[in-house]
Amino acid sequence: MIPTPQMIQEAVAFLKARTSERPETAVVLGSGLGRLAEGVQSPLLLPYGDIPGFVTSTVHGHAGKLILGKLKGKELAIMQGRLHFYEGYSGAEITFPIRVLKHFGIKNLILTSAVGGIAPELKPGDLAMITDHINFMGDNPLRGFHDDSFGARFPDMSSAYDAGLRATAQKAARSLKLKLKEAVYCACRGPSYETPAEIRLFKQLGAGVVGMSVVPEVIVANQEGIRILTIAYISNKAAGLSKTPLTHEEVLATGKKVEASLANLLAKIIELI
Repeated sequence: MIPTPQMIQEAVAFLKARTSERPETAVVLGSGLGRLAEGVQSPLLLPYGDIPGFVTSTVHGHAGKLILGKLKGKELAIMQGRLHFYEGYSGAEITFPIRVLKHFGIKNLILTSAVGGIAPELKPGDLAMITDHINFMGDNPLRGFHDDSFGARFPDMSSAYDAGLRATAQKAARSLKLKLKEAVYCACRGPSYETPAEIRLFKQLGAGVVGMSVVPEVIVANQEGIRILTIAYISNKAAGLSKTPLTHEEVLATGKKVEASLANLLAKIIELI
């Protein structure tokens, strides 16, 4: 699929025809994270497959629904489950919802993700705010067709992770007495987990966590002029750093353990934005 302004406007028109809500903040929920959506007042639930141009989520732990409603008195859009390269989708397809949300009125994007911990100070169950990233996906969602309405053809990535939103997140964490660590995110395409040798390389490059998402969304949101905040939870130690094999079940189990504290943190951030 090649996203065009016409496709984006068709999806925006679909949303506007179904709700009077005009949220300025959107949240993308990663693996096993659904509790935030439970607090949304009078939610409108739209399966991805019903929205023009959206592809469907195929991964366990990703519900594949767009939720529109209010939280903490703020109008909010929640993507309950994300889309990934490893599902077979192109960069344009997995980031199409970000473009639609931008033209629907979104100004702030909060991304969440399960990640493997590389830095020794990051333990399973920790929350980490992403400050920068390394793209090892071997692709870029901006490759191919470009329209000036998308933003700059060659967008600067120097400050993709908004300093103001990061300060707000730390303020929210302090108010809840939560420890919010910081890390650089290394993105791989997946779906196989990384090898121990790859993890050693990523550590030398300065990565603190590793995952299979986030970066395509950040690139497109940055191009579109959206402010970005990314908060990850450490689901496990990365390959070669623990004695147990890596499994998706472990990721989901850790997600359940941190879900309440992460939902509280996100709600507080939304309240403060």
